[in-house]
Amino acid sequence: MFFSRPYRVIGVMSGTSLDGLDIALCRFSRVAGRWRYAIEEATTFTYNDEWRQRLGSAQNLDAHEFSMLNIEYGLYIGERINEFRSQCKNEPTLVASHGHTVFHQPPNRLTWQVGDATAIASVCRLPVIADFRKADVLQGGQGAPLVPIGDELLFGNYDICLNLGGFANMSFRSKAMRVAYDICPVNILLNHLALKTGKPFDDNGRIAATGAVLHNVIQSLDRLSYYSRPWPKSLSREWFEKEVLPIFNASTASIADQLMTATTHIARRLAAAINEQQHISNVLITGGGVFNTLLMDNIKKLTNKKIVIPSQQLIEFKEAMIFAFLGLLRYTGQTNILCSVTGAKKNSSAGIIALP
Repeated sequence: MFFSRPYRVIGVMSGTSLDGLDIALCRFSRVAGRWRYAIEEATTFTYNDEWRQRLGSAQNLDAHEFSMLNIEYGLYIGERINEFRSQCKNEPTLVASHGHTVFHQPPNRLTWQVGDATAIASVCRLPVIADFRKADVLQGGQGAPLVPIGDELLFGNYDICLNLGGFANMSFRSKAMRVAYDICPVNILLNHLALKTGKPFDDNGRIAATGAVLHNVIQSLDRLSYYSRPWPKSLSREWFEKEVLPIFNASTASIADQLMTATTHIARRLAAAINEQQHISNVLITGGGVFNTLLMDNIKKLTNKKIVIPSQQLIEFKEAMIFAFLGLLRYTGQTNILCSVTGAKKNSSAGIIALP
């Protein structure tokens, strides 16, 4: 496929932290054999209480309710895309939607992101690429992380790309291959604890900063078997609820102490993952966790690698932009998932294409 002109693609992302729906209009082009990108417009539609509750409890629905949610959330995404497009100067060629992950169980060959592609296309009247993870999982892969193909082709000048979303994941080159894995929970844990104080998140780690580290909780977290497993590996809401939440639920300490403990644990895990790659010198960090000043300060204290913080737009919308890129690669028949990252039998060009 030749790219004689730029492609404009809308990328749509909903993360496990349930902050909202990120939408970005992105431009991609090939210049002298290298990919170039620009985020032309971007916004986040914050979920109201109803959508936060529906998506957060989707795993408990019966088959009919789940099917209705899949369609209704797809229609919701389509409506938000149209609202976003009304403010944009340029029109996209297509839409790439990650959806919202409800189930992710690679050993069972199961991964499911709600937000039906056909429903989205019926509203926005554009081709929609979605359901990116399933093909990789069925090939024996983790189906995650998926962003590393973008790290490889768009951000190859950084030694490590680290994303601090609901979970932290990082990608880097090892033995001439791009590899990646999920490291630990981040915002899915911090936001869960902050909600107990009536706040959606711990702004700049201010609540945590008033607490003390619970060393017994740290020890319990460090013993989690996931941390000693080799990569490729990925995390999920199911793992978080089964393995992490019981440790915090068993604590009678204040929420401030629990937040300080969680922040400390996350910083240590991230720094250890960075420091393990001795050949690297710089780390690009994006995702909502970057705005947690306490967390970032703790990470910086634990590593001597150069930490690169990009523009606020890239911090917030890098994932949406890369899913737009994954959609473009799929639309043009190119590889968008690397088996070196996920452990699948082969690379794939994944995602279903729904036409309006």
